[in-house]
Amino acid sequence: MNEALKIKRHKVDICVIGGGIGGMFTAISAARHGAKVALMHDRPVLGGNASSEIRMWISGAGTRVRDLQETGIMEELQLENMYRNPKRNWSIWDSILYEKVRFEPNIDLILNCPCSDATTENGVIKSVRGFQLTTYIWHEVEAKIFVDSSGDSILAPLTGAEYKVGRESKNEYNEEFGLEVADNHTMGMSILLQCRETDHTVKYTPPAWAYDFPDDDAMNNKPHNIYAINTNFYWIELGGMQNSIDDTEEIRDELLKIAFGVWDHMKNHGDHGAENWELEWVGFLPGKRESRRYVGDYVLTQHDVENCTKFEDTVAYGGWQIDNHLPGGFHMNAKGGAHLQKRRLSEPYSIPLRSLYSKNIANLMFAGRNISASHVAFSSTRVMGTIGVIGQAVGTAAAIAVKSDLLPRQAASEKIKEIQNTLLEDDCFLPGLRRTPSMLTAQASLSCDYGDCSSLLNGIDRRIWGNDNGYFGKTNKAITYSFDSPQKISGVRLVFDSDLDREYTDGNPDALHTSSTLFFPKSYNNTSFGFPKCLIHHYKIQVMDESGEWYTKIEITDNHQRFVKHELNVTTAAVRFIPISTYHSERKTEDYGSSTAHIFNFEIF
Repeated sequence: MNEALKIKRHKVDICVIGGGIGGMFTAISAARHGAKVALMHDRPVLGGNASSEIRMWISGAGTRVRDLQETGIMEELQLENMYRNPKRNWSIWDSILYEKVRFEPNIDLILNCPCSDATTENGVIKSVRGFQLTTYIWHEVEAKIFVDSSGDSILAPLTGAEYKVGRESKNEYNEEFGLEVADNHTMGMSILLQCRETDHTVKYTPPAWAYDFPDDDAMNNKPHNIYAINTNFYWIELGGMQNSIDDTEEIRDELLKIAFGVWDHMKNHGDHGAENWELEWVGFLPGKRESRRYVGDYVLTQHDVENCTKFEDTVAYGGWQIDNHLPGGFHMNAKGGAHLQKRRLSEPYSIPLRSLYSKNIANLMFAGRNISASHVAFSSTRVMGTIGVIGQAVGTAAAIAVKSDLLPRQAASEKIKEIQNTLLEDDCFLPGLRRTPSMLTAQASLSCDYGDCSSLLNGIDRRIWGNDNGYFGKTNKAITYSFDSPQKISGVRLVFDSDLDREYTDGNPDALHTSSTLFFPKSYNNTSFGFPKCLIHHYKIQVMDESGEWYTKIEITDNHQRFVKHELNVTTAAVRFIPISTYHSERKTEDYGSSTAHIFNFEIF
């Protein structure tokens, strides 16, 4: 007798499909703002292209343009990884990604469960359905808002949401890099390799089915310097001339033949300095760049990216170069960079909320490489640093929409200032906008034991455009807020300098901006990557009692984050912050190496 498979039903505020960086940050930000969230992901590990299954490090605006490193959840995640994973171990990285979602209150995490069906009525998604491969259970999720971060935009064919595939003609958006005639070609997908240098010769015998590349011409002159770790063999790329969804399995097979053939070339055909190197890992899940792109109320274009169009509904930003991998991929000759179309940017550009929700499905949003952008603009927005800040923006906007009983388009119109202010409050950078200090902060008198600390209230929590925007204080010297009479104070907000440009952090400079790395030369096989020396390690929050005496309300002795909020819930006439530096015989101080306290914000609310 046949037994029907079980069905588990979830009823939530927001359902996120896809647990890459965009989906993770969407779920986390929405949950932190009070929404009940279900995150349905088709893999056993989170992170998408940044997971151990694919192993692409996170790049973004800060990788290309000084002072633009992504903050908010992104910097929280990167600092956690730097602190707990100095060797850049991929399993530890996976565990950090898992922990950030699995143990966040309000998130129901559904792993190993690809979304396979959706119910839509009158242009509104009612529910989605997925089959969990590990339990053989169907999961059905009913929600008010759905966010597609699946990469391939699975909800587009399931719901009838409008989308595009391929490259536009010049006529469509009048873009310089547009084609004379539009086509359905995309950027390809890549398989990455992980290699490690040893202290002895390592032989390599390729599989019989690998391609043979006897010389550089046979490899189309692709760059393959073993010591250029940021090259990462991205050019083992195919699929742009095929259907980047339907043909994924066939493309993967071809990429594996190329990948093992490339390593054979480096080991056995000519002198590539790889005699002592061993192949440690090959990705069997290709990292995909492009497939379906949704159409929203606004389509971001090359003009917006290069000219930094100002939008009233800015909620995120980008800064990665226009980085258009041409569809031929590995089969194109790389001499002179002919396989790429690039243009560097010098300023951050804005991303509007109108590009992050569907034009024709009322409760569908998107956060990933599938936002509403032309192919050329997408070649910049597609990187995971940018996807992360998009995800935090979408999660925040969705939570505010749900709280206000609004659909995404309504929230973009009626609640945009609240959405922007919430993002700024959560340590997100938005070009052209600055955070307004809390009303309680504005009413208080600010003083400090050393120097001028007025910059703490300028509403910009980073170095940018030639201005430091921070306060250089001294450890063991207080910054104080005081009132003429006792006030109810709920908490404090702190933003420390975490060295966003990683100027004062030990380790290989090519890898300091990355969450992990793929190439391990012998010279740093046993080297840990450092932690920002300027971050404040130990501090106290003190409160004045009724008799005018100070007492310590909060003391943190092992801080490793840039953005911190603490609840106080006290009635007092004064609160102060003291960064601590204490001498130890075995080491100079308790901090990470600096006795200067560099702070961007200390505020009460």
